[in-house]
Amino acid sequence: MRTGKWLAAWGGGLLAAALVGLVGLAPATGAERQPSVLSTRADGPITPIIADHLTDAVAAAADGGHGALLVELDTPGGLDTAMRRIVQDFLAAPVPVVVYVSPAGARAASAGAVIAFSAHVAAMAPGTNIGAATPVDLEGGQVLDKVVEDAAAYVAAVAEERDRNVDFAVDAVREGRSAPASEAVEIGVADLMAAGRGELLDALDGRTVALASGDEVRLRTAGAAVVDYEMSPTRRLLQTLADPNLAFLLLSLGTLAVLYELANPGAGIGGALGAVMLVLAFVSLSVLPVNLAGVLLLVLAIALFIAELFVPGVGALAGGGALTLAFAGLLLFQRPTGVVVDPAYLLPVPAALAVAAAVIGRAAWRSRRAPPLPGSGDALVGAHGTVRHAEEDAGQVFVSGALWKARSRTGQALTVGRAVRVIDREGLTLVVEHDEPGGQPPPPQQPRGQDGDEAIGPRTRRRVRRRH
Repeated sequence: MRTGKWLAAWGGGLLAAALVGLVGLAPATGAERQPSVLSTRADGPITPIIADHLTDAVAAAADGGHGALLVELDTPGGLDTAMRRIVQDFLAAPVPVVVYVSPAGARAASAGAVIAFSAHVAAMAPGTNIGAATPVDLEGGQVLDKVVEDAAAYVAAVAEERDRNVDFAVDAVREGRSAPASEAVEIGVADLMAAGRGELLDALDGRTVALASGDEVRLRTAGAAVVDYEMSPTRRLLQTLADPNLAFLLLSLGTLAVLYELANPGAGIGGALGAVMLVLAFVSLSVLPVNLAGVLLLVLAIALFIAELFVPGVGALAGGGALTLAFAGLLLFQRPTGVVVDPAYLLPVPAALAVAAAVIGRAAWRSRRAPPLPGSGDALVGAHGTVRHAEEDAGQVFVSGALWKARSRTGQALTVGRAVRVIDREGLTLVVEHDEPGGQPPPPQQPRGQDGDEAIGPRTRRRVRRRH
């Protein structure tokens, strides 16, 4: 009996020791795990790219089990549709969202102010400001009043949902009111002011916020690990293009490249570069708040620059294009949103484009009026070139700095790399023949009379008559 009791006690001790070891090896529970905060930045105009990025950031914070999402904000405003998407995501976020207007000198203006209102916690760095959320409409009059009232009601609802100063929110829409960080905290627009991320996380620790589900969450941010959530390279590129100054430059340089291609057809370099720049400019315009009047002036400016190529003179059309382009840059973007072209670009860029258009137009005009080679109705006839591609008696030849379609005059097969001489031109196809080694351009041919004889002048005709 004693032996059995001893064995039972010994076995129980081993079992207890094993259980203690398993508990020691078990992973820490969620309450014991080090708290973490997912952090990301939103700089520049509020665009669909920013909206997509912040939507993914909210989902990543929830899926990753982070205690909060920290959004560091610096924006002049942006598109209303993108702003409303962000506000909806923040109001329904399953994790606490903290919007921090930083660094010093940053702003949460226009759409950015409404985004800050929608966060569970709105914080600001010293030297920042918030407000000026007046919407923009192209119609004016009564329609504009309706838009303002709708925006005021929307912002008031968002501010009321987050228990912020509703009067300030409405004044920011109706009167364009703005406030610095210290005043914003004092009047209940922002929750706190912090000089840096570390100070902010310490100040947030212990604060309780209510989620859309009704659950209350107590923030544990003191000493929390900060995990950066970066924007993808593709989105970063698209957001970089969403710059009004860059869009204006791309439009101007793309137009200049197209003008060069129109003046020098066949090279293709100017056309390709111009097309790429214009496409990038249109991508930029697609994510920026643009005015219809500015777009129409932009189209008119491009048309005037192109017209300068075909009606060259003293540069009047180019000058008109420059003036129109300057007004287009001034009106292209909705100024109350804060998205504008820097005045440093509004005059120098159109002026440089006008000078370039006038020079290109004069050069194109002189080339069109250049006399043809003697005995030819086409300046290309008699020119020498090289066969670049050949398929039997047809192919491509490089003549006068451009590639041309060509065919052999006699039906003889063309040879790649061999010199040829242009005999005639049929539309955009050159008629060529192989050039002999050391060959020279054909001698000028004398014009023929109607009977096939060489045409002769009056003096020659008198000398012939005397001989007879």
